[in-house]
Amino acid sequence: MDQAAQTPMNGQVDAAFRPVRTGNAFEETVERILQAIKLGVLAHGDRLPAERDLATRLGISRETLREALRSLQEAGYVEARRGRYGGTFVTYRLPAPDVDQLRRAAQDLGAELEDALAFRLVLETGAADLAARRELSDDQRAYLLQRLADADGASVEQYRQCDSRFHLAIGELTGSPSLAAAIADARMRLNDLLNAIPMLGRNIDHASHQHHAITHAILGGDPTTARRATEEHLQATATLLRAFLA
Repeated sequence: MDQAAQTPMNGQVDAAFRPVRTGNAFEETVERILQAIKLGVLAHGDRLPAERDLATRLGISRETLREALRSLQEAGYVEARRGRYGGTFVTYRLPAPDVDQLRRAAQDLGAELEDALAFRLVLETGAADLAARRELSDDQRAYLLQRLADADGASVEQYRQCDSRFHLAIGELTGSPSLAAAIADARMRLNDLLNAIPMLGRNIDHASHQHHAITHAILGGDPTTARRATEEHLQATATLLRAFLA
């Protein structure tokens, strides 16, 4: 398989692998790599950036990176391969949706659940608005359309990761690395919940129509509609989530 064809757009890699800022370099490095994997920035079978490049992106030593990668390999998230086409590859697959897991994840968040949903709503509606106001390049427009097509064509097993990539792409198109990173962090707070929601065919169809409305508004330079369509989409997801938790 051509691994180059699987490499995500640099912007999503940059948002996931921004420099480590705390004194707990090992722990934060593990967190950053797990975020990239669980959000679908790097999917099953994808190769992580080269060790030297990844250490530079994260602003850490190569020894710290190697220690983090060893821990993730022991936990079953990645594997190291030798040879000409070697490197570190993602082996993690999303678990099947599970209502019991959904309820456990909600219990873990507790009172923070509504805060996380509100924070995501503000961030992503603002991002859609800002992206629609920008003069996007042909490559940026094609990129958003490709992320939309990926979500439309995804299998049930791949859908959540493709959905994440679509939402993260809008954050990238704002031109604000800080906003793109905040969207990734907000999504990560809710990730276990979102992944555990049972996949309903009608809901996927509804989400697809909403994704198209958001994309059309952004590419059409209509920030008001982009904001409204994004709000409707996120509110629908929150409503479905609350229904399964009731």
